Amino acid sequence: MVLDGGVRDTADIVSLGFPTYCLGPAAPANLVAHHASDMNQPIVCGGVAVYPGDIIFGDSEAVIVIPKEYVDEIADEAIAMEEQEEFLKTEIESGRATLDVHPPNEETLARYAEWSKARTVES
Repeated sequence: MVLDGGVRDTADIVSLGFPTYCLGPAAPANLVAHHASDMNQPIVCGGVAVYPGDIIFGDSEAVIVIPKEYVDEIADEAIAMEEQEEFLKTEIESGRATLDVHPPNEETLARYAEWSKARTVES
């Protein structure tokens, strides 16, 4: 659940393990003033425009909105970024200095290309 405002019953929501992103706890809603008025309309949440069909993704660090027309492009880039970060992590875990690995220089990118090629052949 993503809210551009507060949420009630925060302790209960936390105990459910239901991912909730909001501005914080809030007092009970005034049912006379607060009610659903429409659905499937563009809104602004957290200063970001959200349109029907947009993809909302949240994890423990952030919530992002991906416009539906960019989903495939962003998914491809995200997969490539995740793979490169996996490689960089293995580089650091194998003893290479972080500053020698990130941001990746030409030598690191060459090792990444070989690593990626080997993974493609394996699968």
